[in-house]
Amino acid sequence: MKHLFLTLRWLVVCIVVVSGGRARASLRVTSVGCPSISTVSLDRAVRFYTKVLDFQLVKMEDSSSSARLAPAMSLETKARTAKLSLGDECLDITEYSSPIGKPFAGDSRANDLWFEHVAIVVSNMNEAYDRLKVAHVSFVSNVPQTLPAWNKDAGGISAFYFRDPDGHYLELIHFPSGKGQPKWQKPSTKTFLGIDHTAIAVSDTERSVAFYRDGLHFRVTGSSENYGEQQEHLSGVFNAHVLITSLRTESGIGVELLDYVTPTSGRPIPSNLRVTDVARWQIPLEVAPGPESVNAIEDLSRTHWIKLPARDGTDQEAVWVKDPDGHLLELIKRGAHMEPVKQ
Repeated sequence: MKHLFLTLRWLVVCIVVVSGGRARASLRVTSVGCPSISTVSLDRAVRFYTKVLDFQLVKMEDSSSSARLAPAMSLETKARTAKLSLGDECLDITEYSSPIGKPFAGDSRANDLWFEHVAIVVSNMNEAYDRLKVAHVSFVSNVPQTLPAWNKDAGGISAFYFRDPDGHYLELIHFPSGKGQPKWQKPSTKTFLGIDHTAIAVSDTERSVAFYRDGLHFRVTGSSENYGEQQEHLSGVFNAHVLITSLRTESGIGVELLDYVTPTSGRPIPSNLRVTDVARWQIPLEVAPGPESVNAIEDLSRTHWIKLPARDGTDQEAVWVKDPDGHLLELIKRGAHMEPVKQ
C-alpha cells in the first residue's frame, strides 16, 4: 500500500491506494457528491459554466485554510473555490495561486486514464449544441452523435464531447423516452438540466467493478459495449471500442467506467499528478457511519481522518484514497446520529 503524506497545518493527511482485492470489509458509500476540478482562472471558469452552460454560482470563497483541500495543502497554499449548481447537482472549482498546478497536457485523449468528465443532461440537444457553437467552445466530437439502435442499452441516446477553457472534458447527453433516470424525462423549459454522472477511464473493468461494487457498495445499474463510427466521432478516438459500466449509490450522481478495448494506447495517470494540476479531479463519496466503515479501512489509523468544517451541525471527517487506476476519491464520514449532508 502506497502512502503519500502531506501537511495541513498540524494535521497529517494520507492518500492511499486501496485495492478492491485486498479490502477486508466493504465501505458502504451512500452518496456521490459534487465532483471537484482545478482551474488556472476561477473567474474565467465561473463565467464559462454560468454563461454558457447555465450553472448557478452558489458561493465563491477563499479556501486557503479549508480542510476539504487537504491533499494539496501546506502552510503556503493559497486557493479560491467556487461552488456551482445545475438542477439538483453541483460542481466545485478551485484555483490554486500557490502552488500553481500544471495545465492540461495538450495531447490528452479520451482514452488516457486521467480522463474524467461530467455528463450534463440537456432537454434539447440541438439547442444545447447551438449554444456551444455561439460561444466558440472547443469541440472533441465533430457533431452530436446518436448511438445506433442495435445497441440495446444505449441506442437512441445522443451525446457530444467538448472541453471547458481549462481543457476538462465535458459531455452533453440527451436521454430518449425509456432511457436514463426518470427525473430526466420530466418536461422542462430549461435546456441544461443537471449532471447525470461522472465518467472515468479505467484499464480493467473487472478490477474496477470489484473496487467500486465490492469495496465501496456501489450497484451496477447498466452496461454497454460501444463501437463503430458514432463512438469514434463522439470520443475523437480512432477505432474506439469501449466497455461502459454504470454504477450508482443510494443518492447523488452516478459513476461510469470507460474501458477502452481499442485502441490500447491510453496512458496511465502520471504518478506525480497533483491535486493542484488541472487534469486532477476529485470525487466526494459519503460513507455510512458505523464499525463496518472503520474496519474496511483498518489499515489507516485514526490520525488519517481529518475533521471537516461543521455543516448544519454535522460532524464530518474525511480521508482521500485512490482507485486502482489512480482516480482520487474523498471519503466523507458523518457522525453516527447526524442527518444526511445537503449539497
